[in-house]
Amino acid sequence: MSVPLSILDLVSISDGSTASEAIAASMESARHADQLGYHRLWFAEHHNTPNLAASATALLISQAASVTERIRVGSGGVMLPNHAPLMVAEQYGTLANMHGNRIDLGLGRAPGTDMMTAKALSRSSAEPQAFAQNIYDMQGWFGENGTAHSVPIVSAVSAGTEVPIWVLGSTVNGASIAGQLGLPFSVASHFAPDQLDDAIQVYRNAFTTDAPTAQIDEPYVMAGINVMVADTDEEAQRQFTVVEQMFLDIQTGKRRKIQPPVDPETLAGQGVRDHPMLRIKAVGAPQTVKARMEEFVERTGADELITVTYAYDPAVRDRSLQLLAKTWF
Repeated sequence: MSVPLSILDLVSISDGSTASEAIAASMESARHADQLGYHRLWFAEHHNTPNLAASATALLISQAASVTERIRVGSGGVMLPNHAPLMVAEQYGTLANMHGNRIDLGLGRAPGTDMMTAKALSRSSAEPQAFAQNIYDMQGWFGENGTAHSVPIVSAVSAGTEVPIWVLGSTVNGASIAGQLGLPFSVASHFAPDQLDDAIQVYRNAFTTDAPTAQIDEPYVMAGINVMVADTDEEAQRQFTVVEQMFLDIQTGKRRKIQPPVDPETLAGQGVRDHPMLRIKAVGAPQTVKARMEEFVERTGADELITVTYAYDPAVRDRSLQLLAKTWF
């Protein structure tokens, strides 16, 4: 039952803190994750969000790779509509040349922001056919000759790096694309659980090794789950109010940094305990969390879990990572 365990980091900025301090805390957590035995550490791309410093994923990945030795480091993900595919290939090829075979490239079709900001960032199409063609070209740039499949453009810095590509998604549409391309699928169930079971089934049904983009021999699913581990169930629930407040802010349009934990009873009646975006979670003492995560693996058949842990105090997050690793590995 004990599948590999990974981490998704959005580099949260706590109230009273700065982006610089958030990045420093993130890098310290990366060191801990490397030592604790986590499989991979991914950074998610977000924009126009006051409580997150994860915008320039390639820069964060490079810094995290430089302070770690074993753990895989990558993007979860690069929102491809915001970027020119050639530039992505060059950036991640450079990362692979600098840090060796520890770099992952997860790609998403969403912009990771609001529509106004997406327009300011827009560089490539999110249409399924264009998305697939961009992946095919990037694989060419990562290939032995470093040449795109559709145009005679060479990327010397990415040639031969063979950076593995993942498809990210939260719906059956993204799952179908991942399967048809023969690529591993990372499902964003930690904030979009509605189509989780259907998406995994669609991915497995659609999976083929015949596509020119195929890079694995059988379907591989990594599923996201919100996690907070503390010494007691009660303390974990109190710390998880940090996440609940963040999602309440999304609902009400508040633009605040990450807030300190509160008594869970103060949030009673606001519907956050049953928030539909927070259904996939494991919160509690180590054995409580382990049982919830094992149930999630049993339900989904996931080949790997990627955990998301927000905390106002970075030390609380690091403690959660430590307790989970001790229980899981």
